[in-house]
Amino acid sequence: MNRRKELNAQYQEIKIEAGVYRIINRKTGRMLVDSTPNLKSLNGKRFTLNMGTHINKQLQQEWKTYGEDAFDIEVLEVLKPKEDPFFDAKDALEKLEQHWLDKLQPYGDKGYQG
Repeated sequence: MNRRKELNAQYQEIKIEAGVYRIINRKTGRMLVDSTPNLKSLNGKRFTLNMGTHINKQLQQEWKTYGEDAFDIEVLEVLKPKEDPFFDAKDALEKLEQHWLDKLQPYGDKGYQG
C-alpha cells in the first residue's frame, strides 16, 4: 500500500507542460502544426497514427504509405506559464500556435488539411 501512495505522489509531482508541436514527413516536407495542453500526449498521437485512427485523414494516409520511420514528431515550443493571476493559458497557447502557423506556413502542399 505504501508503494501505491509513493507512486501516486510521484505522479502528482509530474509537471504538465503545454506547447506547440509538429508532425513532419521527412520525405515530402509536409507537416501538421498543432498545440496541446499536455505535451506528454504526443505518444498518443503516434499511437493513433499507428492504429490508423488519427483524425487527420491526409496525414493518416501518408503515415500508412511512407511508414512511421519517415516522420518526426517534435516539440516546437513549450508554453511558459506566468505567475499573473489573470494569465489565460488556453489563450496563450492559441497565440503560440498561431505564431508557429504564421512562421512555418503549413498550408497547401506544405501541410495536412483537416
